[in-house]
Amino acid sequence: MNQGLEHHVDVLVIGSGAAGLTLALKLAKHAKVMVIAKSQLKDGSTYYAQGGIAAVFDEHDTIDSHVEDTLVAGAGLCDRAAVQFTAQEARAALEWLIRKGADFDTETDEAGQSRYHLTREGGHSHRRILHAADATGKEVQQTLQQQARQHPNIQVLEGYNAVDLITSTKLGHAGDNRVLGAYIWNRKAEAVETVHAPYVVLATGGASKVYQYTSNPDVASGDGIAMAWRAGCPVANMEFNQFHPTCLYHPQAKNFLLTEALRGEGAVLRRPDGSRFMPEIHDRAELAPRDVVARAIDYEMKRLGADCMYLDISHKPADFIHKHFPTIYQRCLELGIDITAEPIPVVPAAHYTCGGVMTDLDGATRLPGLYAIGEVAYTGLHGANRMASNSLLECLVFARAAARHIESEFVHRSPLPKVALPPWDDSRVVNSDEQVVIAHNWHELRLFMWDYVGIVRTDKRLQRALRRVEMLKAEIQQYYADFQISNDLLELRNLVQVAELIIRSAMARKESRGLHFTLDHPETLSEPQPTMLSPD
Repeated sequence: MNQGLEHHVDVLVIGSGAAGLTLALKLAKHAKVMVIAKSQLKDGSTYYAQGGIAAVFDEHDTIDSHVEDTLVAGAGLCDRAAVQFTAQEARAALEWLIRKGADFDTETDEAGQSRYHLTREGGHSHRRILHAADATGKEVQQTLQQQARQHPNIQVLEGYNAVDLITSTKLGHAGDNRVLGAYIWNRKAEAVETVHAPYVVLATGGASKVYQYTSNPDVASGDGIAMAWRAGCPVANMEFNQFHPTCLYHPQAKNFLLTEALRGEGAVLRRPDGSRFMPEIHDRAELAPRDVVARAIDYEMKRLGADCMYLDISHKPADFIHKHFPTIYQRCLELGIDITAEPIPVVPAAHYTCGGVMTDLDGATRLPGLYAIGEVAYTGLHGANRMASNSLLECLVFARAAARHIESEFVHRSPLPKVALPPWDDSRVVNSDEQVVIAHNWHELRLFMWDYVGIVRTDKRLQRALRRVEMLKAEIQQYYADFQISNDLLELRNLVQVAELIIRSAMARKESRGLHFTLDHPETLSEPQPTMLSPD
């Protein structure tokens, strides 16, 4: 492997979705910012988000209502201060994004005035979802990346994996520990490069790729969570992984999500015989929180021995469907499904990581200089279940908060002393002649996580999963020590670490709440607490 380059920046942002790019744009006036993307800038989860962004724009809606809906969806485990902060900051964050060029759908009211078209999704008591048809994430991502690419103070590196954070403790320096930068792997040159940065921001998204079936893009491998854990940062609520109820069930449609807005606009769930089942489960029927809907679909599939359930919006006018869901309509049509005339086959899939690296309301972690924003972070906003369309909102709100905090430190404090960082040492490793080991371990990990740590759990399943993940972790760590790195090896190393955190968190929760449902502890405790794990 070639010896890599050295980079010197003020802020390193690992991840290029809504959170990472928002922070970069907010800081670029005062600081030299580097943004690294594992693949292309657009290949994170933001680009594929369909539904929208929640914020109070309707005069009949209130911030208090948004707060209460979020608390209910979070099943008693949200941090009220985080929820209140997010809801209060929502409109300002959306207005900033609109000023940057984001174009959300509008409609004409009775007085002939133009206003934003607000849709409603599961868990919301009002219409408060701003959206760009059914491709909101694409609109947000393209707006932000166009701005970032044009900014002279933002350097964008595509095709780079973050390998590990560099801290003063890891280098054996005396005094308080802080982040000093990171090692990053140039996939094209196959070289590890060193980034000197007094501030590092993790915006790497979630970890749903740890499961066999997921709506997430391939880059969602828990990198930021694993790196922060190895650097000494605690995590929280890792047992709460949201399974989106409705992913398209088709052999040629890997990862294709069917937005919650379909149900918000009247789509209903049906058994193979055409009968509905959600009214029997919850008083909000199809608009129940996602954990309820996902479990109901999973239960019906297992009870009937069916491969899938069906989502039906064909009772709506075809013009309405074409206008509001053009992406979904076209994609389904390509696969031979006309959603204006027939129901859509659906299954649940791992979708969103509600836990993550613990931060405060400034996005700051326990490690000075290190921040985590977006899905990688645990802020307390989501509790035991994320409410629809609060995710892109969290990215924007906490990116802006972290940028304010970094700016106050960067601008108003004396510069940190320069520290020499050692180059990456790969002198004792060789090329692997057993890539099949990675492929086999990858498949085994994701399959047992789906089978044992999925929508419904038991103590025995979790114990089986823990035994397997401990064996895999030791084997992968030895492989990492002996052989040169690759994209698959780096992701597998991170995924097995995140899998262990998910399993240990699930084992610690002796109740069923929100996204964590266990047959051995079906009751809900009266005084819920977040599950916190520390590497100390």
